[in-house]
Amino acid sequence: MARDSKEQREIVRAMSFLSQMGISIVICIAVGVFLGRFLDNIFGTSPWLVLIFSLLGSAAAFKSIFDMAKKG
Repeated sequence: MARDSKEQREIVRAMSFLSQMGISIVICIAVGVFLGRFLDNIFGTSPWLVLIFSLLGSAAAFKSIFDMAKKG
């Protein structure tokens, strides 16, 4: 019985780690896109800042994933 409990804890831990990674990816890219759209509206440079900031958000997401993988 104790072994099942330990396995269940490991499964829950792995699922929380994966969901944290997914949320981190979505938030990083979304912040980049929204910031790019906001700046595009101010400066009238559509679609360039959206593209640049979405790429920066993607890079931030990958860095975040690598940092989480190091810790975990």
